[in-house]
Amino acid sequence: MPYPARARIDLTAIRDNLARVREVVGDRAVLAVVKADAYGHGRGPVSAAALERADYLGVAQVGEALRLRGEVGPGPRILAWIYAPGYDLGEALAADVDLSVGAFWAIEAIRRATSLTGVQARVHLKVDTGMARGGFDPADLPAAAARLRELEAEGRVAVIGLWSHLARADEPDCGQTERQIAVFEEARAAASRAGLTPQLCHLAASGGAFWHPAARYDMVRPGIAMYGLSPNPDVATAQAMGLRPAMTLSADLIVDRDVPENTGISYGHTDVTAAPARLGVVPLGYADGIPRAASNRGPLVVGGMRTRIRGRVCMDQFVAEIPRACKAGDTAYLFGGGDLPTADDWAEAAQTIGYEIVSRLGARVPRSYHG
Repeated sequence: MPYPARARIDLTAIRDNLARVREVVGDRAVLAVVKADAYGHGRGPVSAAALERADYLGVAQVGEALRLRGEVGPGPRILAWIYAPGYDLGEALAADVDLSVGAFWAIEAIRRATSLTGVQARVHLKVDTGMARGGFDPADLPAAAARLRELEAEGRVAVIGLWSHLARADEPDCGQTERQIAVFEEARAAASRAGLTPQLCHLAASGGAFWHPAARYDMVRPGIAMYGLSPNPDVATAQAMGLRPAMTLSADLIVDRDVPENTGISYGHTDVTAAPARLGVVPLGYADGIPRAASNRGPLVVGGMRTRIRGRVCMDQFVAEIPRACKAGDTAYLFGGGDLPTADDWAEAAQTIGYEIVSRLGARVPRSYHG
């Protein structure tokens, strides 16, 4: 039975957004970030489209990388950067997945996996340049690089990359990115002194790629930009960046009703009509990823009219004001491109970021692919 809501994914937009990234960064390699089910867009179809414009694919967790290898087949390069002590990395080596290494225990885990499988590991050495998250402390990098050089000499590993991640690339004037670039340069020198020659130094994701030319190095890692959203709409909107949204979310109204003045709407009656109104019920709720924090504020378009949620978002549905001529069965558009509200508009309504709006879209909302 057809579901009364849907997410339409424009694969041409994915390709065009990556082409725009390439236009900005020149001859640098491009790693398309498809973690978290391609930010909610669907990892398999998006990855296939992305590979028409990208050199690498990237996911957070090794389990994601293994599933991705099954979807794209042998050949395309895949980088994964999250795994825990005790994880069987042999599967990743057998699947030809590049692994990030940012802790001494990870180096030894990779060494053990190479011993068990006989497969040389392709690794990207990660340094923490200012996130206080993953990666070697700069003070520990010389020892880590020396140990990796030993394993490289033994034929156990090939150090393909040196990388880090920017904390405030979406704030171009704050100075933090320049400080992190300086630390990254020191890391590059330390790796070189240890005898490592990584072919891919990479630091910039979407914000770094667009707004910090010095951070582009050998490869950039666009995530949110590939999906047509801005890393920070207060700096530049997606449209101003030459991007267009890949996802359009819509649903069919399941109820229409006229209500009088002083009608309380949804749980808690946080909205009460000040005049007679026509209301429609949209079959999407917080179980589908619609943020409850957007209650009374989330924008949508129904019957050509821009309107908003009225009352609290429920688990499976919410109420919105609709034009007089609209009825059950008509389509409500929550976000997309063109004249529709954007995921960033929803992020503003929910006091969050566009990344969260698209990536949290629930599995029961079917995706369709076009282009």
